[in-house]
Amino acid sequence: MNQLVLIALRRPYTFVVMTILIVLLGANTVRHMPTDIFPNITIPVTSVVWIYSGMLPQQVEGRITYLFERFLTSTVEGIKYIHSHSYFGSSITNIFLQDDVDVGRAEADIVGIAQNVVKALPPDISPPMVMRLAPSSIPVAMLQISSDHLTPAELYNLVYMRIRPLLVTVPGIVLPHPYGGQDMQVMVNLDQQKLLARQLTPADIHNALQQQYLVLPSGDIKIKQTDWIVMTNASPLKIEDFADFPIKREGNAFVYLRDVATVRLMGRVQQNSVLVKGKQTVILVAMKSTEASTLDVVDGIKKMIPRAEQISPEGVEIKLVNDASTFVKDSIADVLHEMLMAGGLVGLIVLLLLGSWRATVIVWTSIPLSILTAIIGLHLLEETINVMTLGGLALAVGILVDDATVMIENIDRHIEMGKPLEQAIIDAANEIVVPTFVATLCIAIVWLPLFELGGVAGYLFKPMAEAVIIAMLASFIFSRTLVPTMAKYMLKDHHVAAA
Repeated sequence: MNQLVLIALRRPYTFVVMTILIVLLGANTVRHMPTDIFPNITIPVTSVVWIYSGMLPQQVEGRITYLFERFLTSTVEGIKYIHSHSYFGSSITNIFLQDDVDVGRAEADIVGIAQNVVKALPPDISPPMVMRLAPSSIPVAMLQISSDHLTPAELYNLVYMRIRPLLVTVPGIVLPHPYGGQDMQVMVNLDQQKLLARQLTPADIHNALQQQYLVLPSGDIKIKQTDWIVMTNASPLKIEDFADFPIKREGNAFVYLRDVATVRLMGRVQQNSVLVKGKQTVILVAMKSTEASTLDVVDGIKKMIPRAEQISPEGVEIKLVNDASTFVKDSIADVLHEMLMAGGLVGLIVLLLLGSWRATVIVWTSIPLSILTAIIGLHLLEETINVMTLGGLALAVGILVDDATVMIENIDRHIEMGKPLEQAIIDAANEIVVPTFVATLCIAIVWLPLFELGGVAGYLFKPMAEAVIIAMLASFIFSRTLVPTMAKYMLKDHHVAAA
């Protein structure tokens, strides 16, 4: 360890260059390092959602959920446990994977099984939605879209078709379906009395629509030099054309759809609504992906709001009603405030005890360099700047100053013995190298059990332990390199003046 002191005294410019590189690299890392509330909790969870409208929960459980779980457990490897819910017309299966499992491969297996099991499920069921979930994928912003002129169906259609695709371009954002409003579609409203008068049932209307509303390829036809594109009339192009569908033949006459029903373009039966001051609005919840920064996602949303207003009809108001970045900024500001206060008080105590502003500057220099080194290490470990890592750095500030303070105080004691400055630095380093090294290891060992934690607790406290350990090791190295170098040049004039 003392060889570092001798190298620092013989080649001071090496450590000056090292310090400059740490400052530049650390500053660049702080600017580009993701910032979030808590560390990324990357527990592998895959959610599979089945939709089969009209089926009772008991039937969903027996005919969909049970069969899908059996297929999963017989094919997919690395499952930790399965948590399923069966609802009216839907089934949600959450698959928790082992920590050391290849998530991409497991998800591919789940998707493959979901496609194969469709044949064993009730007829006409659609393939499921397969989504990756993570506890750190939390809502970070909420947009309120309202208008005094648009209907709930038109407002929903605007958000879903125009505003949502625009916001998807924000890096790191995850957008579920909007809440409120009505999904616009073609609605056929049957008149029960007219159906009875013509001896028709809703099933007859359904079958007639299925037979006549078809999607068929058209093709082309070449006549001389012209290649004509042919369009079939298998599906109507206008809403009014649906009313001309023949449903039943009675002698030489036909019963058309307009005779027993009305066809309109409108919203489907509304299952959720969002009311703001008695007026229906649409809420768009923005979430972030696991590796994204909350501040970056929210800033991207704020920049997109003016563009969304430009593509919206006149009178549409887009308002940011919930902003999680405010809490993140306040939390980071609080931790930084405590960190700066601790560093300031430590520097003041050093100034009062040693009575030298030069020694105080040396101590104050080692603190931010150790913190920057810890931030660089956290970045290499793919951690983020969050409350836990900043809390660990704030906790380490009071400890970081010990190595530099003890070194400076011991150098000052040897100078008072009348020794030359360089010899005083070497003797002071030889005396404290073993105690300070053991003390640093003891503090680092205390945090090692946190690395054995699993689950959410492990994801939360491991970054704090990493921040403290890296900062402590960096402080010890700086006390053997940078502090002796600065002491040789800053304490030299002080020593000469005292002589």
